[in-house]
Amino acid sequence: MTPIQRIRRFNTKDTYPGQNLDNDLCQAVVAGNTVYLRGQVGTDLETGETVGVGDAGAQAEQAMRNVEQLLAECGASLQDVVKIVIYIVDRQDRPAVYRAVGAKLKGVFPVSTGLIVAGLAKEDWLMEIDVTAVKRYEEGRP
Repeated sequence: MTPIQRIRRFNTKDTYPGQNLDNDLCQAVVAGNTVYLRGQVGTDLETGETVGVGDAGAQAEQAMRNVEQLLAECGASLQDVVKIVIYIVDRQDRPAVYRAVGAKLKGVFPVSTGLIVAGLAKEDWLMEIDVTAVKRYEEGRP
């Protein structure tokens, strides 16, 4: 049986005060060699503060910094990304968001789905990216 690791556990009552939620979640789950990340937004993982309020491109840059950091914590890297799903609140923000994501995933070639949505969990979040990665096993790497 493959062990499952849960990385950066948290409770939604801390993330969404005032929304009367109480769910136990985590930022990442490692199941075998597959890494599933929680949808990442423009929130700093350490402070919980939203970065780039009103700027979807800046939020996408922060989200990708989060993705890179979480993958590293899981023993993976951006090179291991196999699938992304991008959610954007305003279609006009698509170029800025895709440029920020594309800059980090240059040469990786994941499959991708893009959606325009009515809104995200917090009003100041303008984009969210969902990432799945498969850790490669190479010499010198777990």
